[in-house]
Amino acid sequence: MKMNSAPNPWVNKSSEVKYENNWIKVTENQVINPAGNDGIYGVVHFKTKAIAIIPLDENYNTWIVGQYRYPLDSYEWEIVEGGCHEGSLPLETAQRELHEEVGLKAEHFELILQMQLSNSTTDEISYTYIAKGLSYIGEAPEEDEQLTIRKLPFEEVFQMVMRGEIRDGLAVGSVLKAKMLIDQGLI
Repeated sequence: MKMNSAPNPWVNKSSEVKYENNWIKVTENQVINPAGNDGIYGVVHFKTKAIAIIPLDENYNTWIVGQYRYPLDSYEWEIVEGGCHEGSLPLETAQRELHEEVGLKAEHFELILQMQLSNSTTDEISYTYIAKGLSYIGEAPEEDEQLTIRKLPFEEVFQMVMRGEIRDGLAVGSVLKAKMLIDQGLI
């Protein structure tokens, strides 16, 4: 969805794929920048959409996961997240990730947020869902996931964001949006 109709001030002269794997493609573009000068612009294309899920039970408890994040060499607490591969639907991915990571099935999913995660260098977009009507069916993590699961009151997860204990951008944005909707009585 385009929110702005301003013309593109960049002129693309050529593009060359510099690296590609199953998840990303890195392209270097030879450009003319908005000032009219030659330049380069690197773009990381994500072959998945980022999906986030905040499961909420009837008492507004939620589940978070802890895991080691290789690029940052740190252990991080996050909400339930995963990747929606090209050709898959975001809602189907949300259902699958909720099952895989925290062992839950939900009767209802509500899309509450769409974001551009780092639009100066990537085309990655995300979708955040609230999941309700929960039942436990057992975790099924992927082979590259070693997760610690915590069930907490949503308010405590919000406080973790505010204290900087949850730092993942998708988790931070999702929790803040959910907090506003909860406080307004909308979820």
